[in-house]
Amino acid sequence: MIDFQPLFHAVRQAAVLCRRVQEHYLISSDKGGHEPVTIADYGAQAILSRAISQHFPDDAIMAEEQGGQFMELVSEDLRKEVIQLIGEIIGTPVTQVEVVKWLDYGQNREAANTWVIDPIDGTKGYISLRNYAIAVGLMRDRKPVGGIIGAPSYPGGAQLFHAQSGVAYMQPLTGGAVKRIHASISTEAASLRALESVEKSHANHDRMQHVREVAGLGEAELIHIDSMEKYARIAAGDAELYLRLPRIGSTRPFMIWDHCAGTAIVEAAGGKVTDIDGSPLDYSSGKTLNNQGIIVSNGAIHDRIITAIQQVMKEEG
Repeated sequence: MIDFQPLFHAVRQAAVLCRRVQEHYLISSDKGGHEPVTIADYGAQAILSRAISQHFPDDAIMAEEQGGQFMELVSEDLRKEVIQLIGEIIGTPVTQVEVVKWLDYGQNREAANTWVIDPIDGTKGYISLRNYAIAVGLMRDRKPVGGIIGAPSYPGGAQLFHAQSGVAYMQPLTGGAVKRIHASISTEAASLRALESVEKSHANHDRMQHVREVAGLGEAELIHIDSMEKYARIAAGDAELYLRLPRIGSTRPFMIWDHCAGTAIVEAAGGKVTDIDGSPLDYSSGKTLNNQGIIVSNGAIHDRIITAIQQVMKEEG
C-alpha cells in the first residue's frame, strides 16, 4: 500500500495557498473554452507535483495545468507573487524555473502508477467563494485505485477525504481524528439529497430532474454545489445522488481529473460510480473519459436511476 502521508501534507499546503490567494490575489485568466484559471491553480499544482516528484519520482502525472500556460497567461508580477507564496508555504526559497518544472513533472510519461491532479476542482466556485476541492487521484492500469480530496468549504468544517485498498476515510483538513466513512443506505425519496453542479453549462438540469421524477425520487432535496466535493459528500453519507447528464448533442468532454479521486473514494465507501448504462467509467482514453454521462450514488438507488435514464432516453428518441 502506498504511503499517502506526503500527499496529505501537500494537499494541506495547497489549501493554505488557495486561502491566501483568495484573500489577497484573486485574479483569474481564461485558458480557452471559457475555463477560468487563477494563480492558485498553478501554485497548488506545483506544490502537489513537487511532493510526487520527491516521494514517487518514477510515477507519471496527469494534471490540468501546464508550465507553458503559467508563463503565457500569468503576468510577471503575479508569477513573482505566487512563486514567493509557494516558497513561504513549503518553507524554502523557490525559483520560476522550479515552479515550471513541477507543473510539468511526470506528464507524458508511462508508468505503473499515474497520479491525476486537479489543483482546484470547481475554479468558478473558488472564485465566487463557494465550494471547491483539491483532488489527487491514483490510477493503476488506467483505473482509479486511490484518491485524496481536500474540501476547504465542507459543511461543518474543512475536511480531508482519502481512500486506498477499498477503504475510505475522512478527517479535519488541518489534522485530527481519522474516521472510516460509508455511503448512506437511504432509499426513501423524502430523505434523499441529490447534488448538481451550480454551472448550468456542465449538464442538462431539466433532464436530470425528469430522471429523478421517473425514478420516483422527485421529492429528494436538491443541492447545487461546485466541485468534486459532491463525491466526498456521497462517500461520507451526506448525500445520495449526483447525476451528470449532458445536454442533447453536447460535445463537452468529461475530464478525468474531475472524477478520478472522487470515483476511488465513493467506491471505497460502498457507493457506485458508473456510466448511464451501468458500465464502469472508462479512463483509457487519455485525459478524457469515454462515457455518455455519469451516475454517482450511494449504491442503494443506483439501479433505479439507470432504469429511469434508459426510459427518459427512449422517450427522447
